[in-house]
Amino acid sequence: MALSELGLAHFKVGYWVMRFALIDKKKLRREYSFGSLDQGELEVSPYLQFVKWFKEAEIEGLVDVSAMSLATCGYEGRPSVRIVLLKHFDESGFSWYSDYESLKGKQLSENEYCEVLFYWKEFDRQIRISGRTTKLSSEESDSYFDERPLESQAAAISSRQSHPVESRSIMEERFQAQIVRSEKAQLERPQRWGGYRLIPEQYEFWQGREGRLHDRFRFINHAGQWKIERLQP
Repeated sequence: MALSELGLAHFKVGYWVMRFALIDKKKLRREYSFGSLDQGELEVSPYLQFVKWFKEAEIEGLVDVSAMSLATCGYEGRPSVRIVLLKHFDESGFSWYSDYESLKGKQLSENEYCEVLFYWKEFDRQIRISGRTTKLSSEESDSYFDERPLESQAAAISSRQSHPVESRSIMEERFQAQIVRSEKAQLERPQRWGGYRLIPEQYEFWQGREGRLHDRFRFINHAGQWKIERLQP
């Protein structure tokens, strides 16, 4: 048997062993030892606490510090989660941009409530923020769209996010058509694309600790006042 044939045979055997074998990862673990979080160390508002942790992550130079998991759920009750990028935020909320006709756009039109999660493993930290969403104004969406690189503008116009497509070549042809079009006129934001703002109703700050006895604090908004409670890990 030739060497290449032998290697292929081994690959096939290994594939079927993995296909039907239990993949046991119970021993895959690490300790969380970066630090701790005491209630006395928390800022007076969850927004200021978020800013504090976010700035620390930025200063450390963490990759994709603005990446957050966005969880949505529509009428069917089937949750969906994906990574999106936080683009701007203030005390009024946290904003990102997307296609309104994508899966997340469809679910947010059916159920305005969602949750985002930031995870910075270098600091053993998580932040969860939940609440309802609103669409940003056309002016805000236009302003951000005009700031985007040309390629990003062309991609937003040519791609119907979450919809099936027959081949990549079709996407590339549509994309290139927009690049050519931009040589004659500035590309404009499609009406199906724009921004969202999450208006927080709850925050949770999680600091990993040794022995899995983590520190967790939840801020809940009651009539405009933030109540803090420590949660068991």
